[in-house]
Amino acid sequence: MSSTVCPPESIYNLIPREEVKDDKPPRYMSKFREQTKLERQANKAASRTMGPAKVEAPAPEKFLLKHSKEPRLPDKKPFSYPDNTARKAPLPVNTDPAGAGSSARKDFVKTNAMETIAATARRPQPVYADTKTGHKNLLENSGLVPKYLKKKVREKRMAREMAFKTDAWLLQDFGQTPDYILQRREEARRAQQQFDRYVAEHVEQGSMKQLSREEKDAILQGLKQKWAELNHQYQGLSVVTDTAPKKNRKERLEQEMKQLEKDIAVMERHKTIYISSS
Repeated sequence: MSSTVCPPESIYNLIPREEVKDDKPPRYMSKFREQTKLERQANKAASRTMGPAKVEAPAPEKFLLKHSKEPRLPDKKPFSYPDNTARKAPLPVNTDPAGAGSSARKDFVKTNAMETIAATARRPQPVYADTKTGHKNLLENSGLVPKYLKKKVREKRMAREMAFKTDAWLLQDFGQTPDYILQRREEARRAQQQFDRYVAEHVEQGSMKQLSREEKDAILQGLKQKWAELNHQYQGLSVVTDTAPKKNRKERLEQEMKQLEKDIAVMERHKTIYISSS
């Protein structure tokens, strides 16, 4: 079926009509056309790309020399100060070595020998060897010798009392508790207080109650018994899962056993458990 839409038939369409022709506007011609042609002819040079028609040949005596087209530096001139009076006076001639200073009269060999004789012997640092080839390490920070046993009894007692009061595990020479540990302790304490207030409010409102010891043991025993039953069914499955039902049943048992293991771990981890009354 054609998609062309024809106009409705009418007897007036049989009357001849005059064809109306659209007259085009005249072509645009710039008024600067002639001037542009004259300027182009005036600026056009003869033999612009090929060079002049006739070039004079160079003379034979003026042949191209080596490095003749390279830039040349100016001729070297002797250096001289712009003003000779601005120069400093020359240094005096040292004709007397003994008068040069105290360093000229010092006997370094004798002085070094006297300092070496009067110097005290350096005590060797205590070391220990940890291999049969004699590899040595410092003994002080190795932990093999007691380092803080020489502290006075009074200082030890004060440090012990301070440790009990501030709950710090490192004090004075032993170090101090890092700031981030103190910050974490404070955050944990605030979180525990907030949780305790939340639980106390819901317990007073009656929307939450605490599981008793007997109820918790009964729930835990039921979860373990359910897990044992599923484990018994899982052990009885076929080794070969060649069909879709076998595969689906195995995956379902594994998911149920995994969820029961998570629930048992939660019940055993927390001593106090709250549940919703509703």
